[in-house]
Amino acid sequence: MHGGNHWGGSFEIVNNGVVTDDEKSRNVDQWDRASLQHSQSQRYNHLDETQQSWLLGPQEAKKKKYVDLGCIVISRKALKWTIVSFVIAFLVIGLPIIIVKTLPKHKARAPPPDNYTLALHKALLFFNAQKSGKLSKNNGIAWRGNSGLSDGNTTSDVKGGLVGGYYDAGDNTKFHFPMSFAMTMLSWSLIEYDHKYKAIGEYNHAKELIKWGTDYLLLTFNSSATKINQIHAQVGGSQNGSTVPDDHYCWQRPEDMDYPRPVQTISSGPDLAGEMAAALAAASIVFRDNTAYSKKLIKGAKTVFAFARDGGKRTRYSRGNPFIEPYYNSSGYFDEYMWGAAWLYYATGNVSYISLATNPGLPRNSKAFFMNPDQIALSWDNKLPAAMLLLTRFRIFLNPGYPYEDMLRMYHNTTSLTICAYMKQYRVFNWTQGGMIQLNRGRPQPLQYVANAAFLASLFVDYMNATGVPGISCGPNFITLNTIRSFATSQMDYILGKNPRKMSYVVGFGNKFPRHVHHRGASMPRDKKYYSCKGGFKWRDSRNPNPNNITGAMVGGPDRFDQFRDVRSNYSYTEPTLAGNAGLVAALVSLTSSGGHGIDKNTMFSAVPPLYPQNPPPPPPWRP
Repeated sequence: MHGGNHWGGSFEIVNNGVVTDDEKSRNVDQWDRASLQHSQSQRYNHLDETQQSWLLGPQEAKKKKYVDLGCIVISRKALKWTIVSFVIAFLVIGLPIIIVKTLPKHKARAPPPDNYTLALHKALLFFNAQKSGKLSKNNGIAWRGNSGLSDGNTTSDVKGGLVGGYYDAGDNTKFHFPMSFAMTMLSWSLIEYDHKYKAIGEYNHAKELIKWGTDYLLLTFNSSATKINQIHAQVGGSQNGSTVPDDHYCWQRPEDMDYPRPVQTISSGPDLAGEMAAALAAASIVFRDNTAYSKKLIKGAKTVFAFARDGGKRTRYSRGNPFIEPYYNSSGYFDEYMWGAAWLYYATGNVSYISLATNPGLPRNSKAFFMNPDQIALSWDNKLPAAMLLLTRFRIFLNPGYPYEDMLRMYHNTTSLTICAYMKQYRVFNWTQGGMIQLNRGRPQPLQYVANAAFLASLFVDYMNATGVPGISCGPNFITLNTIRSFATSQMDYILGKNPRKMSYVVGFGNKFPRHVHHRGASMPRDKKYYSCKGGFKWRDSRNPNPNNITGAMVGGPDRFDQFRDVRSNYSYTEPTLAGNAGLVAALVSLTSSGGHGIDKNTMFSAVPPLYPQNPPPPPPWRP
């Protein structure tokens, strides 16, 4: 038997059972050849492809229609279009992105500043021009220099005297009552609108102006003590009809002053002390990032407010003083109690202050709810509308509830009625033909009252917007926030030149503005010459424009007929004031669109602790 029959059957071939030798020989030869061919064929079939290629040489490659990618099999055509698509997508999308990412970045141009921003830059410079004391080299007012370096050198309780602070107006007197109000207003505007100040690059400048004022106010009493008996209320000044050299008898630059400058010191004055406390407390919030200075301001505010609240010192600071009463006479002090207490509460979180601010005795004694026209016009003397708006802020944002709610609701209602009274349609105030509201009822220097009202109205709108309230009810009518804002913008536009005379009442703004401002330093050339007490009157009486523009100064303004006389000797028209410009700054920053709209809702309350409203007391037991 043969073990390797690959065809099947026997290897032997039978022919009728007989096999010849020739057939055997022939069959063997055939078998040998067939076996050899088959064996070679079998061996060839078992060779791998590589060996076949060695034996047979290269074969013609067959073009495959599909490509095996391991996980999937894809046609060559689809693969080609996929690759092409990726390349195109990279060129269209990826490459531009890479180019944009690698190119140097350029910030988008900010929109041009509006008129309110342009005027605000200038209005702040007025405070640089009013500085007293040793000025820094970067004060920015080329015609001003060091002055008042001997102020207060006769006071024994103030080391180094009363050097610094601000001159009030066109004279060289430092009135601490309106100066304190001006610092409070600047601080208030900075707390509410810090983002706007930052956006226009005036944030640090405004803080520096505030600090210049509060540093000086801290000198006017013993701010390191907890109890004081006196405050220095004024440096310089004059008595009516004076015939001796003083701030009104002489026309001199502050740098040339060589006459005595008396200091007015008071032992009673809750109005001045209350306003000083407000200024220091508000500034402490501005400087919350400077812990040491903020604490110093708070300590001073507490001390001077304790002086204001002293039961034995409740006489108006100006009463009977001929250096103060004719110029900055105070009409009362209960408004300063409310104003100062509100600011101290925000600065300290001490509930005793908010309890005082909401004490029914304050609005009763100040006649806050009487809606007397003189009581709803904010000024250096009357803080009621500002104090009630400030406390309305507390109600609408923190909603403290009992025991403050009843009084806060009345403040809120009175504030809304005040805004209603500013609307022309209700005829609470007269208006000029040119569109100016006469808040001081036709008396001179109206613009400071107009600017203050514009600020209150604009800020009120921002408070309402922050709470989603679309307007207020004025009797049967609903007044929208846009209408209230329009009042504010119309008054500021009047000041900036939209008036019958087409004149801007802010020096340096626009092409037409007062050129004969009642101001000693601005009216006299800085020519390195000394001009005596009387020698400067030739500059006061000159018909030529001032040699120095006191940029940013808002003058007193027109009369009730929209008429204005650009005459240096007529201070009712042409004299600027510190308090007036503070209101101007506040109104401008509230209305500018630079830095966006709205207020900083939270910074004001940074020191106020979490509120847990108390339960009201139970009703008294029923009795038949």
